[in-house]
Amino acid sequence: MELSLAFGKICTCTFPLRLSRKHNAIRKIALCLRRQMSSTSENDVIIESVNDKGVITLNRPKALNALNLSMIRKIFPTMKNWEKEKSLVIMKGTGEKAFCAGGDVRAVTEAGIKGTNLGRDFFREEYTLNSLIGTYHIPYVAFIDGITMGGGVGLSVHGHFRVATERTLFAMPETAIGLFPDVGGSYFLPRLGGKLGLYLALTGYRLKGPDVLKAGIATHFCDSSKLVDLLDSLLKCPGTQNAVEEVLNKFSKSSTSKTSEFSLTPYMSIIDSCFSAPTVEEILERLRAEGSEWSLKTIETLNNMSPTSLKVTKKQLEEGEGKSLLDCLKMEYRLAVHACEGHDFYEGVKALLIDKGRKPNWKPSTLSEVTDEFVYAQFAPLSSGEELKL
Repeated sequence: MELSLAFGKICTCTFPLRLSRKHNAIRKIALCLRRQMSSTSENDVIIESVNDKGVITLNRPKALNALNLSMIRKIFPTMKNWEKEKSLVIMKGTGEKAFCAGGDVRAVTEAGIKGTNLGRDFFREEYTLNSLIGTYHIPYVAFIDGITMGGGVGLSVHGHFRVATERTLFAMPETAIGLFPDVGGSYFLPRLGGKLGLYLALTGYRLKGPDVLKAGIATHFCDSSKLVDLLDSLLKCPGTQNAVEEVLNKFSKSSTSKTSEFSLTPYMSIIDSCFSAPTVEEILERLRAEGSEWSLKTIETLNNMSPTSLKVTKKQLEEGEGKSLLDCLKMEYRLAVHACEGHDFYEGVKALLIDKGRKPNWKPSTLSEVTDEFVYAQFAPLSSGEELKL
């Protein structure tokens, strides 16, 4: 979300940043978002029809195209109509920095503190849009050029085609703010290779450029300098699934992206071994026993996250592995509502985004205090009439 976090990530190294450097990155992104929070919503989404094609452009560049309720309420009905009228829909962002840095969690947090229902409305309508993208009947292409985190992942990863560039920066950093990898994270993350998805979910590790393709998050790669040509070619093609894929394959094959191995390849055996542990506590124990510099830095990263978020996220991905996307989104809505009724989500956003990098005061503060009963309660059904209906 609003940065559903661009917040936890902007690094190209092979291990997560130390907390102090992470907070510097978080503060910079948060400042960019604040500049646009009070601006008019009239032009936050640009909707264009080009013959039988539709183009949706997220238009909050100074806010890194962070997704808010106004944008969702423009995008959803447009896509519903276009599913019957168009042959192809393309989603992209304005500017060179971000496709979409996340959802507007700051607004959700501030509203929650005041006792309003913005949080429930935002999550309900965001997840409904995610569901539409995941079940869309015509080809859907997302240009994930630049920062693509949280809510931006939800606008892309469930669609037919996701085109990354050398500027793409992917992450699901929600555990850093007391939340969980939502927008269907419980569906797509367990389906990545090995325990990669759980590692990304718990640590908020950032994938950059070609790594986003190699991890299986993007379907294609295109040099950012050729995106205009790619868009033009897509708008001129017949719009069928095969024709769209042929165009994307052509640009992906001609890309100048390096053929170096996936940046996490040297650590995948450790990730698979350690993150296959039955509990978060044992994950930490296995990392500590492994003892490498990489493992110790991963422990440091995990120790900074909300203990509740870590345990909820692990169970969330375990549950999601056997569920459909729609069932995952329904489960995540329960988690979101309970998070809005708890402590850590508000504390995390306030500490890292509002108070500019203050260390969060998590409650409970240790993993041992987060009981199984407490975790199970986060997945409990909502009262009659409050469940997400898709």
